[in-house]
Amino acid sequence: MTHLRFNAFVMNTGSHVHHGQWRHPAARQADFNDVRLWTDLAKRLEGGLFDAIFFADVVGLYGPADGSYEVHAREGLQIPSNDPAVLLSALAVNTEHLGLAFTSNVLQQHPFQFARQMSTLDHISNGRVAWNIVTGTLEGAARNFNLDNLPPHDDRYDWAREYVDVVYKLWEGSWDPDALVRDKQRGIFADAAKIHKINHRGPRYRVDGPHLPSPSPQRTPVLYQAGASAAGKAFAAEHAEAIFIIAPTPQVAAEGIRETRELAVRAGRRADDIKFYQGFAFVVGSTEEEARRKESEIESYISLDGYQTHRSYGARPDGTFYPPDTPLSAIDTNGSIGLLDWLRRSVTDREPVIADVGRLIASTARIVGTPEQIADQLVVWQRAGIDGVNMFNWHIPGSYEDFIDHVMPVLRERGLAQREYVPGTLRRKLFGTDLINDRHPAAAYRGAFTNADIR
Repeated sequence: MTHLRFNAFVMNTGSHVHHGQWRHPAARQADFNDVRLWTDLAKRLEGGLFDAIFFADVVGLYGPADGSYEVHAREGLQIPSNDPAVLLSALAVNTEHLGLAFTSNVLQQHPFQFARQMSTLDHISNGRVAWNIVTGTLEGAARNFNLDNLPPHDDRYDWAREYVDVVYKLWEGSWDPDALVRDKQRGIFADAAKIHKINHRGPRYRVDGPHLPSPSPQRTPVLYQAGASAAGKAFAAEHAEAIFIIAPTPQVAAEGIRETRELAVRAGRRADDIKFYQGFAFVVGSTEEEARRKESEIESYISLDGYQTHRSYGARPDGTFYPPDTPLSAIDTNGSIGLLDWLRRSVTDREPVIADVGRLIASTARIVGTPEQIADQLVVWQRAGIDGVNMFNWHIPGSYEDFIDHVMPVLRERGLAQREYVPGTLRRKLFGTDLINDRHPAAAYRGAFTNADIR
């Protein structure tokens, strides 16, 4: 049996996914400004042989761009929040094996600067960086970056395709493998004939190059994606190496995984070029009774206002609110379409309505039980096709400590978790190679440029 992969899903903020939990006496996520919270957590995760710590991020507020943000501020709902890319530098020098992943929206940074930032982080971490490619779902974020409105859903994926095209050219094509010489005797640091401009000209971007950093250990970082809509699945099938899902049941997971793998094959890749990570939040007890008691305690801190506001489904695009009995099938949204579909499918005995959203989000992808019961459930999900777990938390660091101390030993006994790290880059740990494989579209730019225009 192949072992599962494990990511810790976090955010550099006070209330990320499970809202209200920062108020719990054992929760430290309210101290997110303290870098020691994160360096300590990263070391703990590495000691527990997690594959990566993955930081979510947003660059705007949830809900209508002109709407109230009273709930956001009251709940600490991703405001205040800090830039995860800066934080990763600190984690890189405090760990040796742990993968370091973060979200960056294509609208928030020019691809030339983003490519430089990622190469720098990959150098600092000796090749442990991953990028979660997102196209954005927030109207307010679009307004923060010189746009009047968030572009239509499918148009954002067209934007993303040009964006990744630019960064692939920079990472894979701008420098030949032997361009960095550092020859003190001859006085040659790098060979200009082996460093190339990319001269990209597209609908949104004009980038000459060359890429300023020399090739990092992975060149292209490991590529994460989480699109669940038709357009999102098509993009992920072309570009992703790891896909995050939050399916309500193993059956729904199996359906989506099978569809995306088939799309990947049609795109010229292999079905196993992509790993699928299901999001879970765990409640661990030495007995089932203890686990249920801990679950009840967690639920006593839940903020339904926080969940409702986070998902933005309660408000129309013009800022007015839907009545609580509005069916989810009637919601008009330009973002998170795939998640909305999963929420609809989570209720099988009736049509779910707006009033159900908070409860559905709070309970989705939750596994409660003893370590043995949790392992049993993960086997079911693995048989449905998942390759790994993207682990949400209730409390930092306690949720991860409970899992590492009590669940991981059982998983290792069953061959479901690794016993040691493979040396090297994150991609080598996951796929057995430092560089992205030749079937990926990024690889097409290796050796694609010449220096006929060198001055």
